[in-house]
Amino acid sequence: MTKPIKAAIVGTGFIGPAHLEALRRIPNIEVIALCEVNQELAEEKAKLLGIPQAFTFEEMLKQPEIEVVHICTPNFLHFSQSKAVLEAGKHVVCEKPLATKIDEAEELVALAKEKGLVNAVHFNLRYYPMVRQMKTMRENGELGDIYSIMGSYLQDWLYLNTDYNWRLEPDKSGDSRAIADIGSHLLDLTEYVTGLKITEVMADFSTVHKTRLKPLKPIETYSGKMLKESDYAEVPIDTEDHATVMLRFDNGNKGSVTVSQVNAGRKNRLNIEIAGAKSNFEWCSERPNEMWIGKRQSPNQQLMKDPALFTPEAAGLISFPGGHNEGFPDTSKQMFKEVYAAVAEGKQPEQPSFPTFEDGYRELLICERIIESHKKQAWVKI
Repeated sequence: MTKPIKAAIVGTGFIGPAHLEALRRIPNIEVIALCEVNQELAEEKAKLLGIPQAFTFEEMLKQPEIEVVHICTPNFLHFSQSKAVLEAGKHVVCEKPLATKIDEAEELVALAKEKGLVNAVHFNLRYYPMVRQMKTMRENGELGDIYSIMGSYLQDWLYLNTDYNWRLEPDKSGDSRAIADIGSHLLDLTEYVTGLKITEVMADFSTVHKTRLKPLKPIETYSGKMLKESDYAEVPIDTEDHATVMLRFDNGNKGSVTVSQVNAGRKNRLNIEIAGAKSNFEWCSERPNEMWIGKRQSPNQQLMKDPALFTPEAAGLISFPGGHNEGFPDTSKQMFKEVYAAVAEGKQPEQPSFPTFEDGYRELLICERIIESHKKQAWVKI
């Protein structure tokens, strides 16, 4: 039998348990350790999630049997923790963004290359089968020359001024919020599917809630309860709730993206529409098993997820027959299958199929230029 690969997860917010659930669905991977900010919390969360060992981050790095570490902590910890994991000789999967500063991301790319260890950034939305299908259909010439790209990523989880999260604090999340948090997924997806590179950006941000009411108690103590006015502190907000960005691409054509975390009723809606010389492709993450194909001189088409109808590359991301829906949790599983195939080989592939630290650096660079553009109210080159 193949020797199991042993992994550890750092952080137990929303995304840490999502990594855990995906890894448990892949043969020969064992999540044997969990890390939190202190030993007491680590033990509490490990027991809750059914993970046998609990450590602080520093103690976890000393465990020789742990081969892969998943960094699922707030943004400001990604650089230091990813660097420490690589220096400890372990493979690393990091949540996006890879870092909060360009020079930090550059350092991680160089260190990962020097070490030769497997390194990945969790741009999991690439792993919806329909996304891979759009990419391969474009590569096969079914889209034609790309005329324009329109994208949006809309949520409502910060719609109220009483909605609060660490992502609202620049010292923890960085200088951008909506663009860096969800816009990075949309921008990565845009370049991935189209094969084009963004060369210039023109951005305009809006902060709808100039101040928000920050709860003074941990969420566990008040979830589902009514709070009194004294349970909040009013704090200023400097990061964007909403952003619009015009894009120029290396084929000479244009596009735009809109990102918002204050659109009521939009829970997690990424939509991309690519206009080409032969067809128009549209896909929405809230209907992930459908793709609309627009035509001018023949009927439009609605493609449903079915491995029998997909290209081999896209069919490889499907675990169930046509008509059996797959969604967000499956994207991480499919990505980790590719990452752990590389881990089994013991080194980063020369041409990885999965998003790497270099892809993380690329998205951080684009986000930095978007922030610069908003501040200057001018076009900025990437």
